[in-house]
Amino acid sequence: MTDLLRPEEWTALRLSLLVATAATMASLGPGLAIGYVLARKRFWGKSVLDALVHLPLILPPVVTGYMLLLGFGRRGPIGAFLESAFGIVLAFRWTGAVLACGVMGFPLLVRAIRLSIEAVDRRLEDAAATLGAPPPFVFLVVTLPMILPGILAGAILAFAKSMGEFGATITFVGNIAGETQTLSAAIYTFLQVPGGEGGALRLTLVSVAVSVAALVGSEWMARRIGGRIAPA
Repeated sequence: MTDLLRPEEWTALRLSLLVATAATMASLGPGLAIGYVLARKRFWGKSVLDALVHLPLILPPVVTGYMLLLGFGRRGPIGAFLESAFGIVLAFRWTGAVLACGVMGFPLLVRAIRLSIEAVDRRLEDAAATLGAPPPFVFLVVTLPMILPGILAGAILAFAKSMGEFGATITFVGNIAGETQTLSAAIYTFLQVPGGEGGALRLTLVSVAVSVAALVGSEWMARRIGGRIAPA
């Protein structure tokens, strides 16, 4: 198995899986909260929040990466504060790749969660509330189980987006082998050198295999979850 890829290719694959997983897990909490707010709450500035959430889907990825560099770079206001106060540096680090991938995949996660919450029958929640259940209990026991397939779908979309992210990541954290070089950046690097087509093809096939496995796994899990929460 280890002969299928070269050591540097395995490194890029492991880093991509680490970055995509960390970005998806870190986005779940905020994505669920914002998805719920957009689906259920009415407030001034809701359209502005919705636009800001979906902005990474509209802007070129390089622009998003440059904005992250301006804000979270060593000279950026947030980046300088994190470095001076906590010693955290994001620019040109794998943790910065997590941030960039999380930002790019966040709109897909929020949209899937929002649509699943909007599809929930409010009468079921109202019935639980009339029985004296507090709102947090209603959400955990009634709403959350019904939106789990949507959460899972959004998480898979965010994971897949993170696995394939290139523009924002390479702008914000560069293409440093062993530190920030993900699969997409490694493929790009192979295509820039003579004779690198073989490595690019191998990593392309790996990317396709990982994406297909994630989609098949998510479909299987969604069916399992849907079967458990379906009414008898």
